[in-house]
Amino acid sequence: MPPEEYKILNWVDYRELSSTEGAFSRLFLDYVNDFQRVEKFYSGNFRNEQDWLKTIKVLQDRLLKRSPVVQILANQNRNFHCGVKTLANIDSLLNDTTFAVVTGQQVGLFTGPLYTIYKTLTMIKLADQLGKRFPDFRFVPVFWLEGEDHDYEEVSKINILNTSNDISTLQYTIEGKSPDKNVGAVGALQFDNGLTAFFTQVEQALVQTEFRPKVLDLFRTAYQKGMTFNKAFVHLMNVLLEDSGLIFLDPSDVELKKLLAPVFQKELSETPKNCQLVIDQSAELEKQYHAQVKPRPINLFFFHDGGRYPVEPHPDGYALKGTRQHFSKDHLQSLLQTSPEFFSPNVVLRPICQDFLLPTVAYVAGPSEIAYFAQFKPLYQAFSIPEPIIYPRASITIIEEKVEKVFQRFSLQFADFVRDVELVKQKIAAQMSDVNLDELFANAYSTIEGTIDSLKAPLQGIDQTLLGAVENTRGKAKSNLDGLRERAIAAQKRQHEVLLRQIDKAAVHVFPLSDFQERKLNILYLLNKYGLEFLRWLHTEIQIDKFKHQVIRL
Repeated sequence: MPPEEYKILNWVDYRELSSTEGAFSRLFLDYVNDFQRVEKFYSGNFRNEQDWLKTIKVLQDRLLKRSPVVQILANQNRNFHCGVKTLANIDSLLNDTTFAVVTGQQVGLFTGPLYTIYKTLTMIKLADQLGKRFPDFRFVPVFWLEGEDHDYEEVSKINILNTSNDISTLQYTIEGKSPDKNVGAVGALQFDNGLTAFFTQVEQALVQTEFRPKVLDLFRTAYQKGMTFNKAFVHLMNVLLEDSGLIFLDPSDVELKKLLAPVFQKELSETPKNCQLVIDQSAELEKQYHAQVKPRPINLFFFHDGGRYPVEPHPDGYALKGTRQHFSKDHLQSLLQTSPEFFSPNVVLRPICQDFLLPTVAYVAGPSEIAYFAQFKPLYQAFSIPEPIIYPRASITIIEEKVEKVFQRFSLQFADFVRDVELVKQKIAAQMSDVNLDELFANAYSTIEGTIDSLKAPLQGIDQTLLGAVENTRGKAKSNLDGLRERAIAAQKRQHEVLLRQIDKAAVHVFPLSDFQERKLNILYLLNKYGLEFLRWLHTEIQIDKFKHQVIRL
């Protein structure tokens, strides 16, 4: 499929999609559409050239020990079998004129939901664009592997469209580990014999195409027994985004943890100061919007006995939530000096760790991340770390040709599926029917109201107490008519069941599991349908400066 066969169907303003439950918060909508409303919660406007220059200047003036981080990144990425462009990008970070464009995500199975790919492509394109806008500087893409997360349930399953054009949810289970248990850092978990059963599920669900053998071979190579979630994720991304110069950062590295020890030390020694800063900022934010995350008194986890547990204040020092493990203050402080790899930041402290290590000019974020960065500005100030500009990731829905035909046949738009598919089907059934049920029942309701109203005055003249019976009759009549209307709508849908089934199938593609495609579907489905070159073509098609939802037809 050559790139010219792509077609941008339309751009959809996020505000048109915000009526859907869990779609886009008001804070995010103002961030992308009316930044002045939220500017006091952020360090810079992603649309403002002067704010970019200001951020670059602050980073240039910052005293940052780049060499240790560069050495660690070089070692990590060589172990990941990166390309020469990645190594060149890492080397360039030694210069104070080179800055990082960063994003991060959990190391989901097969790269997780589509938005992981979209975030990464946005980051790569943004780094390239910034290099052209500011030619005196260099910008390199860095992906922060959130492999220390302990939510195994979130990373262990994928959704794909199967041979019946329905959603198949496929889950990989490690022998002896329950998905709902605290399994520690998921990125370090090794794949075992359970992969055989998992790939059998994949093969049964995946449609037959000319690309299927090569695609499955790639995924089997990345995901094989003995590989960790981290390594498999990076292997697949390196192949899919070959020659992109993408740098991966694994924060679980012992040497990196040594560099982060001062951040952990400050968090422990000043508790609950940092928590209170976020609470105060959140209170200010909640005067207009919502607070995305709740800070903890101590924003650190600790790896213990195979799990990852929040550190909490305790009368004797510290405790690990959910365990009986206690530490004295001196003991935990000693462990921080001798074994910093036991410590892990939570969602509040993670951005601080990231930007403590890197000269981060921009962080590419999804809607929820944009929301929680609004809570962190005072925290950056407390740690004396420059806060990056927060750049919205591309948001995309892929419309396949067969789905577009359904759109055209029934004069539908993408936004119709986001609102309520049942209402769409009801509307189409009405269009195809000789009977307009809305009009028919509107007349019936009006007639009932008129008839009941005509009874009120005469009956009131006979007996005032009859008015209650009149209203009771009105209620019963309307209730009976409501029931009849629902039955008529259902019958009308059945009359056109075959055609309306096309709407259901289209909905599964564009709004699967009642959510945005990018949040639910895995890239495997699209690679299987369109080949491993798909992402190269998509890279050229994604436009990262519209800040609207992009609908693309394949």
